[in-house]
Parts: sequence; C-alpha cells; structure tokens
Amino acid sequence: MGSRGLPPEEGERPMKPVYRAALALEDGSVFLGSGFGYPCEVSGEVVFNTGMVGYPESLTDPSYSGQILVQTYPLIGNYGVPSRDIVDGFGLPLHFESDRIQVRGYVVHSLSRHPSHWSSKRPLSEWLYEERIPGLSGIDTRRLTKKLRVKGTMLGVLKVAEEIDLDELVGKVKEVEDPNEGDLVAGVTVEEPVFHGAERSPRVVVIDCGVKYGILRELLARGVGVVRVPYDYPLDGILDLDPSGIVISNGPGDPKRCVETIRTVEGLLETGLPVMGICLGNQLLALAAGADTYKLKFGHRGQNHPCLDLSSGRCYITSQNHGFAVDAESLRGTGFEVSFINANDRSVEGIRHGEKPVFASQFHPEGSPGPYDTTFLFDDFLREVRGCRG
Repeated sequence: MGSRGLPPEEGERPMKPVYRAALALEDGSVFLGSGFGYPCEVSGEVVFNTGMVGYPESLTDPSYSGQILVQTYPLIGNYGVPSRDIVDGFGLPLHFESDRIQVRGYVVHSLSRHPSHWSSKRPLSEWLYEERIPGLSGIDTRRLTKKLRVKGTMLGVLKVAEEIDLDELVGKVKEVEDPNEGDLVAGVTVEEPVFHGAERSPRVVVIDCGVKYGILRELLARGVGVVRVPYDYPLDGILDLDPSGIVISNGPGDPKRCVETIRTVEGLLETGLPVMGICLGNQLLALAAGADTYKLKFGHRGQNHPCLDLSSGRCYITSQNHGFAVDAESLRGTGFEVSFINANDRSVEGIRHGEKPVFASQFHPEGSPGPYDTTFLFDDFLREVRGCRG
C-alpha cells in the first residue's frame, strides 16, 4: 500500500514485507531475530564457524551440506559477494569453493546490508535470496555458540516468514532427521569424471567427496593434470585413468556412510600409488586401513585451529571444517601413525603410513579461506607423485 493506506501510485515501489526469523533447537530453546535471504523453512545440524572472514568460501564449501551455519564473528556481509566472473588462471571462481551455496541456513549477529568493496557484485542477503537460502540475524550468536559447545551440536529448524508459530516450530524439531544418517556425499560429488588440464602429466585423480576448488587450485598450480571422479567410482575405473597419485577430498557427513569409497581406498592402498587425504579423506583413509572414527562433540570449524606436527614439534594455524575424527588408539596395527594433533583437544589432525607414500591431514592445507601455513603438504605429495612417475 502507498502512503495513507492508498494503493501505490504508478512507478511507486510497494514496500517489501518485513520477515521475522526463528531458530528452534532440539533442546527446546528458540532464538528470535530478523529474517534475510529467502523466506522458507529448513532443518539441519546447527554448527558454528569461528572465522572472521571468508563467508563466500564457507557458504560454498560442500562440507557444510546438511548444516545450518552460525558465524561467531559478529559482523558479516560488510564486503558483499564477489562476482563469479573473477577467476584464477585455471578458470575456477576465485572466491567460491563450489558452484552453489551448500549450507541449508545461515545465522549471524549483525548483517551488513550495504557492503563496500571493489569486488562486490551484490549484498549477502540478495545472494542468499537468489539461491533460496534463509538467514537469521540480530541474535546473540555468542550465547548460541556457548550452548552448542556445552551441550554439543544439535539439530534445529530455521524459519523465515512474515509470521511464525513458535510452538509449531519447536514441535517440528522433534521430527528432524539427522542429516549425518543419510548419504550427504552423493549430493555434492560429480556425476562423471571431470578433467582439469587433461594434457598435463603426471596425472592426479581426485576422489570427489565434495572437493573444494581450493584443493584443485593447489594441485593445478603445481603443474599436474587433475581428474575428478565420483566418490563411488570403481577402483578399476580409477586405475584405467593411469594416475600417478590419488587425492581423497573433503566432504560432508559421517565417513562410515561412504562404504563404496572405503572399499576403493582399500584397493588403492595395495597399489603402491601415492595417496593424500584431506579432511573427510583423512577419515576414509583411516577406515580403509581398519581404524575407527567417532563424532566430535561440536566439531572444528574456522580458520584459527592450532595443530602440532609431531615430527618437528612446530605448531601451525589451520583452516578446518569437520564434525568427525579418527580414533588414535584404533590406528594400532594398521601401519599408520598419528602425524598431527590438535593443540586444543589433542584429537588426530593427520596420519601417515610408516612404509607407503600415503598420508592425510584432518585440517585443510589449502586454506580457502584461512592461512596457507600448511600448503607444503601439497609439495610433499607432488614429490611422491613425480617420483612414482619417474
């Protein structure tokens, strides 16, 4: 309606509806605030990220599939959303980690609706609206994060609408299915092999469980050809591609759900090929060797996680995004040993085989976003790859 309750005059823009937003958790608590993004209702696992920057990369990280992401840093959206036309030398979007937003919902304390940055193409809220992702702002994200740290990761329902029935929303949380019980990786992998730099040699096959563009970028920057294959691609098919090395990528959910991937990795361990695992790939490698994994209380997500290299004693600040970890005791008798540990909770952050050119990191050596302190792991892997080829 226009002014004084009259219909809007020709050329006058009608007022946009004011959206409310609410997040209900399985413990019965509710967080009320303002809505942004797309008005709808979603459910998922509620997790938090401690990063201060890098929200375009985080939102497009496939490892967040099935989750409602909470940012602990209070101000989000101040530099807007860059254009996908900004690409690196390999044609990959420079500021995104996949081809779409992967989170189910987004929760922030303070949303900047008027960004300022030379690369900004549109505001964060507009981007979320275009990709049909609901957002909640104006809540005490510190209180929410403390609740998740004390009680552990919880399931939740996030709704953005003009009117919200809170009792109904709280009731729906009891019916939410844990996304980790499903096959999340199937929704983020490629459908068929994808070649990057096909003419290059040697060739590295990436088992795509939801690989970030940053991982592909680090491999391509080192002069190798890369082939991404689906997470359930058979062992024979991988070997037919004549690889000189294998990377098992990051990805969402419970690693034990990737039964076919684990079986394939078991076979790869018998080939003598160099293998590097990252994040979910670290867990899959351990499971393939006969070790075990478990779910962390609230996971590690952010760009400031300290990890200790047990061989040198050095501490590195790392980028992380995972809710599961390898059981250190279960590695006994597998041929693997712990190579990195988390300086905060002593959980396993990396494993290495005692005799074979096989290792993995639970953290993300490619950063994107985050520090590049551990990109040397890609150099270590490529030395093994070129040695295998040559």
